Amino acid sequence: MQNRQVRVRFAPSPTGPLHIGGVRTALYNYLFAKKLGGVNILRIEDTDQTRFVSGAEAYIIDALTWLGIKFDEGDHVGGDYGPYRQSDRKEIYKGFVDQLLKDDWAYIAFDSADDLDVLRKQYEAEKKTFQYDSSTRGQLRNSLTLSNEEVTALLNSDHPYVVRFKMPENVEIRVNDLIRGEVVVSSNTLDDKVLYKSDGMPTYHLANIVDDHLMEISHVIRGEEWLPSAPLHVMLYKAFKWEDTMPQFAHLPLLLKPDGNGKLSKRDGDRLGFPVFPTEWIDPKTGIVSSGYREAGYFPEAVVNILAFLGWNPGTEKEQYTMDELIHDFSLERISKSGAKFDLEKAKWFNHQYLIHKSDEELAEAFKIVLEGLQITRDFDFLVAFCGVLKDRCSLMHDFWKQGYFFFMAPTEYDQDVIKKKWKPETPDLLINLADFLSIIEPFDEFTIETAVKGYLEENHIGMGQIMNAWRLVLVGSNAGPAMFQIAALLGKEETIRRIEVGIAAIK
Repeated sequence: MQNRQVRVRFAPSPTGPLHIGGVRTALYNYLFAKKLGGVNILRIEDTDQTRFVSGAEAYIIDALTWLGIKFDEGDHVGGDYGPYRQSDRKEIYKGFVDQLLKDDWAYIAFDSADDLDVLRKQYEAEKKTFQYDSSTRGQLRNSLTLSNEEVTALLNSDHPYVVRFKMPENVEIRVNDLIRGEVVVSSNTLDDKVLYKSDGMPTYHLANIVDDHLMEISHVIRGEEWLPSAPLHVMLYKAFKWEDTMPQFAHLPLLLKPDGNGKLSKRDGDRLGFPVFPTEWIDPKTGIVSSGYREAGYFPEAVVNILAFLGWNPGTEKEQYTMDELIHDFSLERISKSGAKFDLEKAKWFNHQYLIHKSDEELAEAFKIVLEGLQITRDFDFLVAFCGVLKDRCSLMHDFWKQGYFFFMAPTEYDQDVIKKKWKPETPDLLINLADFLSIIEPFDEFTIETAVKGYLEENHIGMGQIMNAWRLVLVGSNAGPAMFQIAALLGKEETIRRIEVGIAAIK
């Protein structure tokens, strides 16, 4: 094990969009592999064909590509251990099932779903819980209780069946977890899990173990929800006599909802107004659109930074990391055992840090996409200047529109509260005279406008409070926005004067 190459896998099921909890698992696998010079694999676990969703696999690859999480092996990039989609490996699993049956580590069960439902209800009536395990399998319809002739006849008649793992009695199963330490479970508490079905498809448990072994996976880094399955997986390694090459396990803490208790869900995102998917997802059956971080205006490097800190702490005050810095500093030892609460305001803060350090040209390119959705076009140089003026006030790309829509649309209504408080009988004349003065300012840039207007007000004994709020009102429609001299310079002389004239007439 000590000289073994690090090989990890991210193994999602194509049953829908990728939750950010899954993205964090993919990220931690990637960081761990890159830190140790290892191999990062994408394996699609689609053994449950009843839950397969068209387009989900392509969505997973697209979302992770956007985030900069790269794979060294996978069906989309190739590799020597493929195929990397479990439905394409169907023929591989049958031989391993036969081996377990031959070595008495598994048995064939013919109980129908209805038969088992009847038993569950009987147990419930007695305030007990039914479990298919070492205490009950001797009374049920399986190859342990039926004769060889009966088993053969049922198999030849195409009777539906499953293959179950034969969990031994009175065994202490030890799972050594790199995050949680040693976990000890009694085999008597575990049921005989289904490993294989008569349709020829394995369940997750069998396929997962066989594929990890054949793909020479060295570390299994996955979510905490899989911890209850780990004892079975350890026993499967024992049954196959693969204990010497069994991967090391690391079960990551849950991502928790921002308020209250429990795992973060899409419902929480809908309720509190934030995405729980990396990119937009359109349900192929219903057409329902679920928002993603990309479409909400987050930068991929910010999302990576946000997720890295949900469960991992570098042990320093540093909070902003590039991907390369994360790779350098990441370690499983600094992952918390307890769940991490998602903090929307902190997520916005992270994105703001990345936003303000981007060039105005980069932001203008990104904001063009927002404007295209609104069917608005503007000169690129104007957008560059616009982003430079507003970037300090924005956390997400959509905030540029919220903070500066008035640069693209002249006001048609004016805030009545501002009119009541700031519009005086002398205000129209003051604004008309200001407009006349603005018409002779050259060049019409922020510095020149500010210097000239302040001199003009001082020379004419006009207080800033007498005119600035009213000037803002006619240009913007409210008391919002950046500094007045920035607004005027960006609007340009002609539009600034036009808005003053239109505003005076409208408010009169």
